[in-house]
Amino acid sequence: METAEQARTAQSGQRQEAAPGAFVAFARFVLCGGGVGVASSFAVAGVASWLPWALANAVITVVSTLLATELHARFTFGAGGRATWGQHVQSAGSAAAGYAVTCAAMFVLQQLVASPGAVLEQVVYLSASALTGVARFAVLRLVTFARGRARQVPAARPVPATVARATLCRAA
Repeated sequence: METAEQARTAQSGQRQEAAPGAFVAFARFVLCGGGVGVASSFAVAGVASWLPWALANAVITVVSTLLATELHARFTFGAGGRATWGQHVQSAGSAAAGYAVTCAAMFVLQQLVASPGAVLEQVVYLSASALTGVARFAVLRLVTFARGRARQVPAARPVPATVARATLCRAA
């Protein structure tokens, strides 16, 4: 039996998806966010040859956050479509924290190693990104996309008349 809300959703053509479990969502997060993160690490290295590293990181962080938020809305967290502006803003807040951590990690690396090679820089950048990624997953799952998930409301089951009558008779 279909509820009125399910009927309206079906008529409007909108998808109603159940939110994936934590393990599935995390695997999707690693696939989408990790893929964007690895691509971003190479992009930062390339753009940093033209711009100061912090500015290159900022530009790539903005672009990758927009892309990753869309992927997370559509695929990772089962929000059922494009990310809203509110979700982009919340995602940007968690990405800003990630940006600060990666900048701090690279600053510390520069203080500890006079001339780090590209491989060491990638290891430090990706390690800092992975640590912030775990925190970002929690924020996105529990806050940003928690309200956007379609919630499956169980349909009310009719109570058989014999059970209803027996219950009423006992109460009287």
